[in-house]
Amino acid sequence: MGTWGTGPFDSDLAADFVDELEGLTQQQVIDVLERAFLRVTESGERVDGGDGAVAVAALVASTLPDSSIVIDPDDSPREPLPELPIWLRALTRLALHRVLQDGSEMATGWVDSADADQWRQEVRQILQALETPTVH
Repeated sequence: MGTWGTGPFDSDLAADFVDELEGLTQQQVIDVLERAFLRVTESGERVDGGDGAVAVAALVASTLPDSSIVIDPDDSPREPLPELPIWLRALTRLALHRVLQDGSEMATGWVDSADADQWRQEVRQILQALETPTVH
């Protein structure tokens, strides 16, 4: 797997998750998102696959009204995400909290501490967007 930056889409695994969404029905997209988060939230002490979950979380956060998370069109699926159930937002937050923990492959796998700090900051921004109440 290649990682070339600290952003949510700066790895091969993250790109694979986005590619997996292509051509799916709305329900299938929701199912893929749910599985990505459950893989993280239901993992044991060591959290693997966090970069895919972070990318998917960024996509979820970008769908919220007035979200500060903006996805480069080159990183997003060709089709917009469907309207997502409210429970998925809570699962997304839980997954991001797990990814930020010390047992997370993503939290501990950085060679450069500045990159690790930048990555944590970017994940926290996604988390903050997901925690901000939305008014419809």
